[in-house]
Amino acid sequence: MNSNKKAAKIVGVLFILAAVTAVIGLNLYNPILTGPDYLIKGSEHASQVITGALMELILVVSAVGTATTMFPFLRRYNETIALWHVCFRFLEAIIITVGVISVLSLLTLSREFAAAGAPDIASFHASGTVLKAIHDWTFMLGPNFMLGINTMMYSYIFYKSKLVPRFIPILGMTGATLVFIAALLEMFGVIQQVSVWGVLLSLPVAANEMILAVWLIVKGFNESALAALTTKKSI
Repeated sequence: MNSNKKAAKIVGVLFILAAVTAVIGLNLYNPILTGPDYLIKGSEHASQVITGALMELILVVSAVGTATTMFPFLRRYNETIALWHVCFRFLEAIIITVGVISVLSLLTLSREFAAAGAPDIASFHASGTVLKAIHDWTFMLGPNFMLGINTMMYSYIFYKSKLVPRFIPILGMTGATLVFIAALLEMFGVIQQVSVWGVLLSLPVAANEMILAVWLIVKGFNESALAALTTKKSI
């Protein structure tokens, strides 16, 4: 297996790992992010919440991994856009990490609430509302807003360079546009973050990542396109 195919397989595996850990992490957060009794449920399901945080940290590592592993290939077509992609992917990872910190801080608040004999419920709920709001905003800005920008950049290069079949980056650019629109609609309160419309607008970008991942694992990058880009760079 040559280095190009090995790198392609790594990118594919990381895309799948990011998607799986994102879904698992969000579901494991349910006790502390949903329901009116989250201050009680959070501490009761502390291990579950912490596992969810670990899943999201794996997501962060996977997201950074896809960007850095793809960079040597993307830069052969356009180094500037490739570098932007790495920077914005790092920014996405930072935003997601802030969301993880907010959830873990909310878990600490839940434990303090459970340990207090006669807690000031109003003040605990006020702090909890702020921490949940931080998570909600990071959930929108990272996996939606920044994801749309990142997906558009690498899909554009894939389309122009023919490193993968063009139907994949076409789906990627379509999905990037839709998930970016979803983020804007969520920002202005037109739709809810977790809603039917939110899911529908996010499906194409999710499908693109999974199709791209499988293609890279099975087929890898187009070797003739890579050779053409290398020749163009050397001229």
